[in-house]
Amino acid sequence: MANTGFDHSYLLEDQNRFFSPRNHRLDDKPLPAVERGEGFYGTTAIASHALRWLEGHRRDHPTQPFFLYLAFTSPHFPLHALQQDIDRYKDRYNEGWDVVRERRWRRLRSQGLVRCGLSKPDTDMVPAWNLTPADLRAQVGPGEVPNAVPWSSLSREQKEFQAAKMAIHAAMVTRMDLEAGRVLDYLRDQGQLENTVVIFLSDNGASAEMMVRADGHDRAAPPGSSATHLCLGPGWAGAANAPFRLSKHWIHEGGISSPMLVHWPAGIRDRGKLRHTPVHLVDMLPTLVDLAGGKPLETAGAPPFEGKSLAPLFQRDGTVEHDHLFFHHMYNRGIRQGDEKLVWAGENGPWELYDLKHDRCERNNLATRKPARAKALAELWERREREFAQQKLSS
Repeated sequence: MANTGFDHSYLLEDQNRFFSPRNHRLDDKPLPAVERGEGFYGTTAIASHALRWLEGHRRDHPTQPFFLYLAFTSPHFPLHALQQDIDRYKDRYNEGWDVVRERRWRRLRSQGLVRCGLSKPDTDMVPAWNLTPADLRAQVGPGEVPNAVPWSSLSREQKEFQAAKMAIHAAMVTRMDLEAGRVLDYLRDQGQLENTVVIFLSDNGASAEMMVRADGHDRAAPPGSSATHLCLGPGWAGAANAPFRLSKHWIHEGGISSPMLVHWPAGIRDRGKLRHTPVHLVDMLPTLVDLAGGKPLETAGAPPFEGKSLAPLFQRDGTVEHDHLFFHHMYNRGIRQGDEKLVWAGENGPWELYDLKHDRCERNNLATRKPARAKALAELWERREREFAQQKLSS
């Protein structure tokens, strides 16, 4: 905290236990481990700390601006949720991931958020895990499904188990919404919401990863409780990322496309409008510095900002341009230049080329039809990879 410029911080290092974290810190000082049954829930705790600090700022520094980084860990695995939130979604997802996926795609198209056709489910992709499918079923139960197979192919037991998992995931998102709402309600009550820039964005796509960590999984415990360790899995991750391909871990659109909302009534005239300009997380720091009226520090040896301020986009679409956007996560890699995106999945690839203007759902691989363009983008990716590696070595 002291080295990063924050006056206060709450760090929930233990992402495997929403109810009973063992490793969490307040203002850099370790807190006692939370025992099961103490009434703790990580998402609520994060918001409560934020509200306490906002009240302290209002009391002690009423004329000064503030910066709050409110980073919920939800809905990261394991699927842990309050029972009253899970009950909201009882039987909601019995229709299965295929129906939900197509319905979400149609709704997004009607809202103008996407313009592409629905991608095919990636049934052959196996998510990262620390167990084989057989071992996973042995620990979690026969209702677990390791691939995004058609819902109709599941047994009744599998359908019930999978629908219950999605209900827990939805409950986690709902609780996050409610806790973020508490913070926004406070700002509104204090008369600060109109002139506070609120930027909401998600982590990369919903996770298909499946594993059992921490305290293991008690098959006899209520799903979603502290004694369980469930993951969303590839079937529901594909529905959550609809209509895009793949999920967190990969660089296809389902793994890198994050929704972002910006709310600033006093500074944004073009309210409630969509922006289709592609941007990157590296743009956040330049944006915040720009909005605060600052300039990048010219420190010897420090690399320049990789991103750009997004402030012009608050007023009009198409006002921020990047030469390219670079991605590398584990074995997966990608680079986007203009509307063209080159992407590589897994350890051995190969490179795939897509025209995202007409095919954002990445259904038509153009690599063999445009080999020269694919080669040029691959060389650009390799050059940037070397540059980033060199920066890491020199830092």
